Formats: sequence, C-alpha cells, structure tokens
Amino acid sequence: MAEHINDIQDSIIGEFELFDEWLDKYQYIIDLGKELPLIEEDEKIDERLISGCQSRVWLKAEHVDSKLIFSADSDAIITKGIIALLIRVLSQQPPSDIINANLYFIDRIGLNDHLSPTRANGLLQMVNQMKRYGIAYTQD
Repeated sequence: MAEHINDIQDSIIGEFELFDEWLDKYQYIIDLGKELPLIEEDEKIDERLISGCQSRVWLKAEHVDSKLIFSADSDAIITKGIIALLIRVLSQQPPSDIINANLYFIDRIGLNDHLSPTRANGLLQMVNQMKRYGIAYTQD
C-alpha cells in the first residue's frame, strides 16, 4: 500500500531539519533532482510544458491502478529538485487525494521563503498542474 501524502510530507520535513544552512538544503534539493523519475525525451512535448515557470518543466501523468504516476524533467537543476519533491509526495496517489492535498511541507521546510518570486510562482504552477491532472483523471 502506498504511503499517505501527509506521512511523506512529514518524512521530507524531517529530512530538511537535518540541515542548518539553506545552502545545504539547496544542495539536497539538487541531489533529489538527480533521482527524479524522468520523462522520456520523445514525451517532452509542448502540451506537457508547465506554463508560468521560469525554466522549462515537462510533467507527465499516467493513470495506473486508480493512482497517478508522475514523471518530469526540467532544464534547471533547482527546479528539477522541486518537481522531484512534488512527485515524491503526489505520485502513486489516487487522483482525489492529489486534488485535496494540503502541501504543508512547502512552508514547513522554508521553501517559499527561499525561492525567488519567479521560482515561487513556478512551484505554484507545478502544484496546480498536478492537481489539474488529478481532476482530469477523476472525470474518466
């Protein structure tokens, strides 16, 4: 059985509490990006680009066994780490749980406070796109 969204968020919060300095947290985010389940090159199409992001981010959702499985890629290393965090929390979850998720970990790890306004907007667009996929797959 998949881990619950809030349990995953709590794990992430615990991991970030290990770091005192924001530079270390940024490095951790970059490292997480290296583990991102990547979207295939031939699937990096305009329809999968998330609008409103400063860097290019492609997001794909597949509906498998009543759960959404996300894959993504980005041309920016920090953004790749941020989408990797979101995928860790929301992938393998039922669409209705994704739609209703309160992503409190973003504030708790201090991400919003340490992102530029354009990156913070990009983060919001990534979350919104993942929730839109959730909505699309509940209407099947």
